[in-house]
Amino acid sequence: MEKVKRKVTYRLYPSSRQQSALSETLRMHQQLYNAALEHRINAYKKCGKSIRFYDQCSELTELRRELPEYASVNAQSCQVTLKRLDLAFQAFFRRIKSGDKKAGFPRFKSYSGFGYKTHGDGWKLLCGEQGKHGYLRLSGIGQIKIRGKGKHVGTPKTCEIQHKQGKWYASITLECSPARACGKEAIGIDWGLETFATIAKHDGSIAAIANPRTLRKHLKELGSKQRVLSRKKRGSNNRQRAQAKVAKLHGRVSNARKEFMHQVTAKIVKTSALIAVEQLNVKGMSSHGGSHKKGLNREILSAAPRMFHQMLRYKAEEAGIEWIEIITKIAKPSQTCHGCGRQEKKLLSERWHNCVCDVSCSRDENAARVILHWALFGNATGQELARRGESALVDSLKHETPSITASAV
Repeated sequence: MEKVKRKVTYRLYPSSRQQSALSETLRMHQQLYNAALEHRINAYKKCGKSIRFYDQCSELTELRRELPEYASVNAQSCQVTLKRLDLAFQAFFRRIKSGDKKAGFPRFKSYSGFGYKTHGDGWKLLCGEQGKHGYLRLSGIGQIKIRGKGKHVGTPKTCEIQHKQGKWYASITLECSPARACGKEAIGIDWGLETFATIAKHDGSIAAIANPRTLRKHLKELGSKQRVLSRKKRGSNNRQRAQAKVAKLHGRVSNARKEFMHQVTAKIVKTSALIAVEQLNVKGMSSHGGSHKKGLNREILSAAPRMFHQMLRYKAEEAGIEWIEIITKIAKPSQTCHGCGRQEKKLLSERWHNCVCDVSCSRDENAARVILHWALFGNATGQELARRGESALVDSLKHETPSITASAV
């Protein structure tokens, strides 16, 4: 497999002196970001001039000469901060061009991390065997003990230092050639909320993955902690402690969700040779409906369908598995019968599929079968499946797997 970039996160264990140095470096990057934003705003308001990334990089040398504290900060690291601001403006103008009413102009903000561009320039990773544990050397800060291990061994490229919930982390990008084992099954996956994923296999069997309801399990505790936080005086130490407790609980929920996603996607990839899913418009699913739909919207976002598809896709690429995305507007998996191809609109509350052709199954099972049939044969019924038989299908997967992409369906 050709080289790709993967991230691995290490936990940092700085000494008291190093922690103070990290906090001071973070403060200076925040100050730089906000000053660069103010520079762009004032230049446009007063002179009608748009300041570019390269303009601000040119002025960085003068800034480092006039402000001695910035001379101790790695120059490329400062450029990374300026690039983040530039990317924020690029995204803003892109949303303006597309007609988005909520374009979101870049804002002054507190900063949670800073980055380095090139390994060996301001930072160096010193790990043990297979990239496990070791030390991270940062210019002006020193050698910090780290713990963690990446799944793949590779060449370090970039580094981001992050401060979350009072802890320090290093997110390091590695260039590597990952490889995973795969199986022989062709599957169609329907993501949902009643069951997290319903999987239709080429042999006609169905498997279901239960929804872990990660956020719902902690919703009562989270609501209690947020009410306590809302009653604390702004700027007080009590409010900071209450805020830390809320952030810690959110972190637990996030970590549990990611762990579940990694386990599920790895298990699916291990047994598959072809994976078919439908294109999901997560923003469209969760941004409408008003207050009466907020519970459903919360469940959709908690189940993280975009994260699920992203993890599944990159793991499939590592294993050399065929990845197919079916265009929902064409296939209409939830409204189409996998037995006869008849389409009929259904309310979201209708969880059972009954058709005049005597097909009766759960809505999610029907959708998963439709997705699989579209991926293999370009139609919803998969009549070719019955004609050729399972053995012929398995043989075709080995030798002539159809290369169908979302744009081709």
